[in-house]
Amino acid sequence: MTQPPAIRIDNLVKRYAPTGGGEGKLALKGVSFDVPQGGIFGLLGPNGAGKSTLINILAGLVTKTSGSAEIWGFDIDRDHRNAKRSIGIVPQEIVFDPFFTPFEVLENQGGFYGIPRALRRSEELLRAVHLADKRDAYARALSGGMKRRLLIAKAMVHSPPILVLDEPTAGVDVELRRQLWELVTEMNREGVTVVLTTHYLEEAEQLCDEIAIINHGELIAHKPTRELVGMAREKIVRVTVDKDLAGPVVEPHFLKAEVTEPRTLEVTYDRDAMSAGKVLALIQSHGYTVEDVTTREADLEDVFVQLTAA
Repeated sequence: MTQPPAIRIDNLVKRYAPTGGGEGKLALKGVSFDVPQGGIFGLLGPNGAGKSTLINILAGLVTKTSGSAEIWGFDIDRDHRNAKRSIGIVPQEIVFDPFFTPFEVLENQGGFYGIPRALRRSEELLRAVHLADKRDAYARALSGGMKRRLLIAKAMVHSPPILVLDEPTAGVDVELRRQLWELVTEMNREGVTVVLTTHYLEEAEQLCDEIAIINHGELIAHKPTRELVGMAREKIVRVTVDKDLAGPVVEPHFLKAEVTEPRTLEVTYDRDAMSAGKVLALIQSHGYTVEDVTTREADLEDVFVQLTAA
């Protein structure tokens, strides 16, 4: 028997009220997908695609126009309280009262959820996000990375089974990104379902089991990550030849050919239409001897660009 989904989105529509006449912006156009329990799920899309609107609907911050959404089996309209208790949202913006300590931030959040003082997990969560030594520091004195970790702890005070991270590594350095992902993957191993939005597509490719892509308010792809990457048709071959190139080798079957160094040519081709061997043969037919070859397989970024180009 299969598990019910952690989140179920069914024909979700959001039209914002008009600001100066007209019908208003249609941010979501009947989006439907399920988020499986227990994995890390990527929700991707260009700026303005509708990702934040969808997350804000789940968080109870935006009212949907039509359709339905369930969080951990609880309808967001009919069982709003349990739906809200089943999800923790880590927003992109870092917002804290600067005069509260990390411990007080978590204690206050626990109070907002009606958690009795004796059952609050503030100390445990501070240890989990490696902020126990900053327990009594003012939040304003924390570094950007510490504030990000505190946001995650704040989202987990009510022990939700689902954690949503909205652009958690935007504008942070490489080391902090690594620390955040170690923390998130550890939470996932402990059973928390993670939903992630990010513009760092290499992160999504490495971390996510499954990915949905939204563009212009519509779902344009929803597949396991490996299957999605496999959709890319383009492949790049980098060829070093025996003499300086007179210019790009022009062939009808090449999608793109670019001279990157005096003797190096990069050719982009459709792998469904031809093979790397055929590419090399065509280059040799122009009077060049191939001395070295490297290829680059398509990645999630290639697929994302192809799907969202329209």
